[in-house]
Amino acid sequence: MKFSFQPRLVNGPFGDPGLYVALRWQGQALLFDLGRIDRMPAAQLFKVRQVFVTHTHMDHFIGFDHLLRLFLCRETALELYGPEGIIANVAGKLRGYTWNLVDGYPLRLRVYEVGRDRVRGVELPASRAFAPEPLPERSFGGVVAEGNGYRVSAVHLDHRIDCLGFAAEEDTHLNVRTDALEQLGVPPGPWLNALKAAVRRGDPEDQCVLAEWRSGGTVQRRELPVGFLRRRLLVETPGQKLAYVTDAIFSAANAERIVALARGADVFYCESLFADADREQALRRYHLTARQAGTLARLARVKRLELFHFSPRYDGQAERLRAEGEAAFRGDLEPDEPI
Repeated sequence: MKFSFQPRLVNGPFGDPGLYVALRWQGQALLFDLGRIDRMPAAQLFKVRQVFVTHTHMDHFIGFDHLLRLFLCRETALELYGPEGIIANVAGKLRGYTWNLVDGYPLRLRVYEVGRDRVRGVELPASRAFAPEPLPERSFGGVVAEGNGYRVSAVHLDHRIDCLGFAAEEDTHLNVRTDALEQLGVPPGPWLNALKAAVRRGDPEDQCVLAEWRSGGTVQRRELPVGFLRRRLLVETPGQKLAYVTDAIFSAANAERIVALARGADVFYCESLFADADREQALRRYHLTARQAGTLARLARVKRLELFHFSPRYDGQAERLRAEGEAAFRGDLEPDEPI
């Protein structure tokens, strides 16, 4: 099965946190956290349309300037989501530069801060020197953003400040039965993406999708009902799910929210700044240990655990942290208990 999400950590386990998720069939990408991203190819960053920032400590936000510089002259809307206060954080970064020569720059930067029950946003047009224009507020019930066939959810975690954890999930995964397509006598093409979009939107069954293709030098067209094609061609399975959590103390409240967020994820990206032997240091720094990350992954019944955000003190010991996390995940190591 080919999943829509193609995720990869931006840096190594000791580097700044960041998860890049390419959307296979859309030519776009999601980015979780804005640590150091200057070593990423510009062609990959240009695909980003939505950025999700856990919090604005430097190692999670220093890449904002680099992304802004790349997008400054591009005609696009770049959305950025983060905890309360991120609008002021972005405004502060923008005030550090002079914008007297941006007339006609097409970039529209939209910044949303996720409160406990409301999402508030502003649009910052480059052509107006990023002067803020309020966007409509909306209620927050867990989902912060939606795209073509996917949604991104968030929870509030305690890092001695508000820190967001995120999960990205496909609505459904739609696979085309190639044998049924051959029997239909219509070759594959862009119309299949239109069909999938119609199914995900819940379009009426009698609404038609137009299939076009070229045969013998002439254009062939055929209109087919969505309901017929859905039953004949498509196999629907649960969508892929990714969870991303970093910088949170192992408290009972955090553990409950993280487990609910990550439940059943195909891949759970979880920080593990410290080894279990240094759990007291993790407690003081409001971070997780590898054992605690494995405990959360086991409780959430995820399919795969990916640890990252290791402290430099363990340089050369990455396998030690991975082994500890995996042991707790598999149940070979006794689970930790939240404070």
